[in-house]
Amino acid sequence: MTHSASAARIGGLAAAAAFAAWGLLPIYWKALGTVPAAEILCHRIVWSVPFVALLLAATHRLGEIRTILADRRTTGLLTVSALLVGSNWFVYIWAVNNAHIVESSLGYYINPLVSMLLGFIFFRDRLNRVQGLAIGFAVCGVLLELWQFGRIPWIALVLAVTFGLYGLVRKIVNTEALPGLFVETAIMGVPAAAFLLFRESQGLAALGHGTLAMDALLVGAGAVTSLPLAAFAFGARRLRLTTVGVLQYLSPTGMFALGVFVYGEEFTAAHLGTFAFIWAGVALYMLDSIVRLRRTPIAKV
Repeated sequence: MTHSASAARIGGLAAAAAFAAWGLLPIYWKALGTVPAAEILCHRIVWSVPFVALLLAATHRLGEIRTILADRRTTGLLTVSALLVGSNWFVYIWAVNNAHIVESSLGYYINPLVSMLLGFIFFRDRLNRVQGLAIGFAVCGVLLELWQFGRIPWIALVLAVTFGLYGLVRKIVNTEALPGLFVETAIMGVPAAAFLLFRESQGLAALGHGTLAMDALLVGAGAVTSLPLAAFAFGARRLRLTTVGVLQYLSPTGMFALGVFVYGEEFTAAHLGTFAFIWAGVALYMLDSIVRLRRTPIAKV
């Protein structure tokens, strides 16, 4: 096996592990189901700061933080991305613990299509016919949901749009994943810590007032946030973007399977109609990515 092939294999395993972990994350949040979503979110933010700092220290990358903070524009944009990812995390945690895992998975299925549309709007990225058709299928799925149930799948749309916009801002900033996450969580960390202290002053806090297992899960929220991201960042540097694009669907597929087969969320023929349109759009997106990859000549090293 050549060095490049070995690196790609290791990268593929790391990225697959990251997406699989994200797909299984509902199990973790379900275990904290007795804690309000806002409090879980704040623990996730607060404990992510030291966990990410440890990862950066272990890889001798703490200096990157100073570089980021020295640039006001970068810090300002990361403040925006922090608000976006914080909103995404809150809605996701709330949705999981209120029996909306299936709809959450829908959001992450359509997220790449939303990102593609945002690229077209903000960066004038060209959409070919297949990509346009893929987005059209996703729109049809949302409209079918509205027609059948008299409601739009707002959880799915909020998750897809906030994460799509988050990716858009991070593309503009162009910082590495972990240093960027450290700055984002540090920015959110002050109000998050203040909220937790307020809960404690009111006798409503969960940490230190329940079981040791509950305390460990709350503190561990930082680890389940930072470790998969570190694995993803490691893998993504060793893989083609198309491979990452295919692997990313492990995450919503895991969520979907958990919601339907483990937690018994409702999934009727009407829901299947919505998902059929979304899955068709996803299939077209993946097919187009694979075709374009095969047409791209491999550069000689």
